[in-house]
Amino acid sequence: MELKEIIEAAWNDRSLLTKRDTEIAVRTVIEGLDKGLRRVAEPKADGTWQVNEWIKKAVILYFPIQQMQTTELPPFEYHDKMQLKKGYKGLGVRVVPPAVARYGAFLGKGVILMPSYVNIGAYVDSETMVDTWATVGSCAQVGKRVHLSGGVGVGGVLEPPQAAPVIIEDGAFIGSRCILVEGVRVRKEAVLGAGVTLTGSSKIIDVTGSEPKIYTGEVPERAVVIPGSYPKQFPAGEFHVPCALIIGRRKESTDLKTSLNDALRENAVTV
Repeated sequence: MELKEIIEAAWNDRSLLTKRDTEIAVRTVIEGLDKGLRRVAEPKADGTWQVNEWIKKAVILYFPIQQMQTTELPPFEYHDKMQLKKGYKGLGVRVVPPAVARYGAFLGKGVILMPSYVNIGAYVDSETMVDTWATVGSCAQVGKRVHLSGGVGVGGVLEPPQAAPVIIEDGAFIGSRCILVEGVRVRKEAVLGAGVTLTGSSKIIDVTGSEPKIYTGEVPERAVVIPGSYPKQFPAGEFHVPCALIIGRRKESTDLKTSLNDALRENAVTV
């Protein structure tokens, strides 16, 4: 509680950033994020998620207390305020050059980073694959055994502090070039086909029944999703706008990989 009170006070009065106890508090929170001891958002027992706004505020306050510095990793050179994450061997994380994760991002044991990027405040849980040129934005929450395919863009969110981050729950498969932003939530073991774009206001339409069922900004558990569109009337006429279509469900199976392959084949999903 003391940390939270210091962060909240500094958020309301930025002059407090010059004080030693404030700087220590901010750095303590960022270190906690880096080690996975604190999270910007965390799951609750009832299946909902709690967003810890004060921790997001600490991330924002970390930037002004950091000084620009040059980092040389020949032949690469960086000039930035944020340090890069270190100690991958001890963490049990595989990192393929030139993948980058910033200090303040948590990577669980068994995570694989292909040439990709993970920003400060993000939480990537164990055995997740972040494939080539995928990005995990600030404060995004990615569960266990998730696969982020090539070019996936998981958006970051810092301000406003009350805004929910993107959340991808355990076992989800996110196809190539998907874009997830504005607090979208992908529930456990869902499958997103290539090119699905979701915002917090996107319509996600279940077309598996006799009548469409519409979700907004949330993909249900085990749903198999592809890009789609629906007609909308504008002053200039009727045009089609993007949406996402739920075309099936991943089968109940103890072997999630087999279940995933079946879902992709049966629904002709491109990944």
